[in-house]
Amino acid sequence: MTSPLPEARRLWEELAGLTGRFPPRDGATVVVAAASRLCPPGWIGAVTLGGTALVTAPDARTAARVREALRGRPAEAAVDAALYAGRLSVTEVLGPATLAYASPEGFRPASAAAAAAVEHVPAGHPSLRALERAAGPDDAGEAALDDITSPAFVLREDGEPVAAAGYRLWPRRTAHLSVLTAPAARGRGLARTVASAAVAHALAADLLPQWRARPPASRRVAAALGFEELGAQLSLRPGEERSA
Repeated sequence: MTSPLPEARRLWEELAGLTGRFPPRDGATVVVAAASRLCPPGWIGAVTLGGTALVTAPDARTAARVREALRGRPAEAAVDAALYAGRLSVTEVLGPATLAYASPEGFRPASAAAAAAVEHVPAGHPSLRALERAAGPDDAGEAALDDITSPAFVLREDGEPVAAAGYRLWPRRTAHLSVLTAPAARGRGLARTVASAAVAHALAADLLPQWRARPPASRRVAAALGFEELGAQLSLRPGEERSA
């Protein structure tokens, strides 16, 4: 089975601005990259993949503090927000979220019967907005169906959308998945059904499906579809610099 790890690393190196590479062995590379897309502007962004880490900082002083915090630590420590507390003032944290990837060989699709019920609609379709209203702003924001560039794959009950999935095309032909289920319809396998349709669509286009998740339920859906967790992502907003 072809591992998605090398291509996943190349993706995140490109998002870092091509200013740094994952180290060849366990450990972390810390680089200054003000335009890094590993995190919001001005933040620290950390990604671990396959036992190595790549971290971007907005300036040299912050990068130096990050290196001090990570010195002698395993790569996985780069996505431990608590580790930075002794070296940096952190005012906001996003994550950590796991990063999982699916290969054509490892993909485990939903049953043909379940897939037959999935409706394909264009991105931005009104049914997606209706589902987002039902899910509430927090879950809708996490799913980010507004951002998809693929068709949306939707399940309905009594004419109302209860689950939907799609993906946004990222650099290096990566399909970043978005999945959302109405609260009253959760726990019934609907997320797996719509996500399966989105993943199948991505693989048919020779894309690399990527699943980023924090909630355990979302990670379970990804695992059921054959996604392999290869690492994690963390973003930190640094505050005023602390004295040494």
